[in-house]
Amino acid sequence: MAFQIIAGCVNCWACAPLCPSAAIVAATPHFRIDAKLCTECDGVYADPQCASICPIEGVILDSAGVPLNPPGSLTGIPPERLAAASAEIRAR
Repeated sequence: MAFQIIAGCVNCWACAPLCPSAAIVAATPHFRIDAKLCTECDGVYADPQCASICPIEGVILDSAGVPLNPPGSLTGIPPERLAAASAEIRAR
């Protein structure tokens, strides 16, 4: 039972102070979660604190590899709409 931070993390330091088990550590090139310490906030908070504060979609994964903040969850823009808009902008 442990979360994982993947590439895309911008090292903003928002998550580290909120982690109740001090499992988030500064590392290069991005933060990482110490699997031995991570409790997924189970029994402490209803929602994982790292994911609740993370401003980047898709960089914190659960133990099954599923993003806790999937694409579109923070912006409200469905991924397929974002992809179409990005393609339109690049075509200009």
